[in-house]
Amino acid sequence: MNTVTPADRPIGGWGPARGLALTALALLAVPLAACSGDAVRTLATDAGYGPRVVAAPNFVAESRGRETPDFMPVGVDAPKRPVRAKSIEKQKALQAELEGARGRNETRGRAAESAGRGAAAAIKPAPVAQ
Repeated sequence: MNTVTPADRPIGGWGPARGLALTALALLAVPLAACSGDAVRTLATDAGYGPRVVAAPNFVAESRGRETPDFMPVGVDAPKRPVRAKSIEKQKALQAELEGARGRNETRGRAAESAGRGAAAAIKPAPVAQ
């Protein structure tokens, strides 16, 4: 017969084993928490738990260039470029040029609209077939 009452049992039912398990977990977690993700990933891969590293086939390796790629790597800022603001005179010249282009376009649009009206007035509608 069992002489241990529920009040005599340790909380959680593990007793000293629970404390030992928590201590072991803490000892393992502290070094792993201090490691970067790459170190943990490398350890897991070496232990057989991570993804397998597969070498690129020969035709892929041969088709890739040996020089540095033309794209910007992620996390690297583009080199600073000298930015020069237009002078007041150049700004006003550009504004006058754009306003002149707008005026020419509006004039051409009005001319095309009036030519279309004149052509449409000369066209007679086709008779309705009955």
